[in-house]
Amino acid sequence: MSTFDPNNINSFLVIQTASIGDVILATPVIEKIHANFPEAQIDFLLKKGNESLFEGHPYLHQLIVWDKSQDKYKKFRKIIQTVRETKYDVVVNLQRFGSTGFLTAFSKAKKTIGFDKNPFSLFFNHRIKHTIREGNKHETERNLSLLDPISGPGRFPIKLYPTPTHDARMSQFKTVKYITISPASLWFTKQYPAEKWIEFVKEVDPGTRIYFLGSQKDSDICDMIIQESEHTNSMNLAGKTSFLDTAVLMRDASMNFMNDSAPLHLASSVNAKITAIFCSTVTSFGFGPKSDDAVVVETPLSLDCRPCGLHGFKSCPEGHFKCALTIDKRELTKRLS
Repeated sequence: MSTFDPNNINSFLVIQTASIGDVILATPVIEKIHANFPEAQIDFLLKKGNESLFEGHPYLHQLIVWDKSQDKYKKFRKIIQTVRETKYDVVVNLQRFGSTGFLTAFSKAKKTIGFDKNPFSLFFNHRIKHTIREGNKHETERNLSLLDPISGPGRFPIKLYPTPTHDARMSQFKTVKYITISPASLWFTKQYPAEKWIEFVKEVDPGTRIYFLGSQKDSDICDMIIQESEHTNSMNLAGKTSFLDTAVLMRDASMNFMNDSAPLHLASSVNAKITAIFCSTVTSFGFGPKSDDAVVVETPLSLDCRPCGLHGFKSCPEGHFKCALTIDKRELTKRLS
């Protein structure tokens, strides 16, 4: 049996096959690996649909893409085979789900690291404690702690690398002063209500361009907010820009407004100005903004029901949604200057 030499690590596999936001929050791990092992090959396993986040990334050697849309486990078996044949020096699993835990445990890697909440963590070489709200750690700090067994401490940013092509493609939208609004969320209780967005947009100077951002499925709510607010200097770009296109647009905006959702982390990845609205969730969960100029807006009320859950719900469990409806739009308008 070979002895693991921490001074001779030549290859890493980082695993994060969850949502867009989770993948972005994994980027400090890439930064830390490269800083500590600059010659090592870094591969990244993620689900299909998120791979464009890493277009042109200078530190990644290869993306392994898991298509979960059909024949999910047949494709996963092929990924297991590929990983086992590669025989990575280190596999770092950022997830707490069984499938990637199984992959990690049986990867044939010299060193396997993951969170203790993973059902297969018993078979990892290192199991790192994962807690929500304890010590108010940010998710990026929790992720970076996975590297503690093989490297020293250190803070590393959330970071993506838009290319000159993305800059060129977005240059046409940056000839005037503008803000961006990403109004949607996967979860109802994490989304500032459309009527509240409309109230806010009505307060925006007509001379300020507003770009509405999101996925294709967010296009309808963006259209509705534009129409109801009658802010004619607005453009709906939902579903029309790539992740890195959006990051470039956010980076140079005078302000970016969004919910506790993936656009928040995308904005953090380029140190863009952020005003983040937290409705049912709270920043102590560890998913707040990390930009230098970032403000979180939330209800002034002390609600016994808040937070009602880590990820949000399809409707308010109490039926009143006070955590969102009591947010004062003036907390948003003061960020327009």
